[in-house]
Amino acid sequence: MLGEFVTWSLVLLLGYVYPAFECFRAIERKEPKVEQLLFWCRYWVIMGLLTALERFGDMFVSWLPMYGEVKLAFVIYLWHPKTEGARHIYREFFFPWLAKHEPHINRKLQEARAKSGDLILFYVKNFTEKGQSLAFDALQYVIRRASGASHSQPKPDPAIDRYRKKSKPRRNVSSK
Repeated sequence: MLGEFVTWSLVLLLGYVYPAFECFRAIERKEPKVEQLLFWCRYWVIMGLLTALERFGDMFVSWLPMYGEVKLAFVIYLWHPKTEGARHIYREFFFPWLAKHEPHINRKLQEARAKSGDLILFYVKNFTEKGQSLAFDALQYVIRRASGASHSQPKPDPAIDRYRKKSKPRRNVSSK
């Protein structure tokens, strides 16, 4: 367990923090070197895609012995100056595949971008209505508790109920 935590921490530091800082340094130099910027862009393309794939495939491979250690060695291989693995892997694997599928990927991303506005509006509307409903329920509860009417069946407040658009109708149980 401690070994996994140490490996995970090292992957975080050496796979994300260190490369992010090196990328920052490459960008902010007085005269940025194009080759360094391209190297770090390639690195982040690879890491971005691998991180996305890992979210789905991690459950299938994370149980393998030494998975974390192999992952750590791989991220070091990608950025280490002696291996420059990012340059090799990008040119041999990622570039040919991405170049071949770029029009399809671009079309799908544009569709997703167009749909994301509708999705955001849907969630904002639903969460706003749910939030209002919960807030008014809480307000009714506080009012009932303050008035001491918590033991009897409360009558709905028409001012609050008017804001409830999607709540289930209440059943009034009256005792005779």
